[in-house]
Amino acid sequence: MQKLYKFKQMRKISLFIATSLDGYIAKPNDDLSFLKLVEKEGEDYGYAAFTNTIDTLIIGRRTYDYVLNEIGSSHYDNGQRDVYVITRNQRPKVGRTTFYTGNLSELVKQLKSEKGKNIYCDGGAEVINELLKHDLIDEFIISVIPVLLGNGTRLFKDGRPEQTLEFVQAKTFETGLMQLHYIRKR
Repeated sequence: MQKLYKFKQMRKISLFIATSLDGYIAKPNDDLSFLKLVEKEGEDYGYAAFTNTIDTLIIGRRTYDYVLNEIGSSHYDNGQRDVYVITRNQRPKVGRTTFYTGNLSELVKQLKSEKGKNIYCDGGAEVINELLKHDLIDEFIISVIPVLLGNGTRLFKDGRPEQTLEFVQAKTFETGLMQLHYIRKR
């Protein structure tokens, strides 16, 4: 008689982010206006399909504040997912949004071990690079905007371990945006 083993599949953490061709996710002063270069009516570059696969969001406080001011709180805290804003300053929980001041690696390991859909890291650079230092990002979906900014906040910083990725696909769009999809090689 053959035994069947059922392995618990862990949730994965995915980075879904846009960058300039020269590797910046924001211009100086956290300016994201360059993203408007590829805005097109009816085109979301797979964002809606991607967000259907997640129920938890991790985001840095500066990115959260920017989106809050530009789009509004419903973009993140829409009642459909838990939001963890990584910050140094304690704030009270708002709806399903938790302002987290603890160890980011411990939070991610805890979240990955829980049942649920996948986890979305929406930046910023400090959060992304902390996760990379601990090899915690499983999937990379990076949209390259056809612009050279020359200065700003770099997507990838120095001082992290080398990580080999496996190519999944590349998509091109009429706006000149190219979306690269990789997974972490195990």
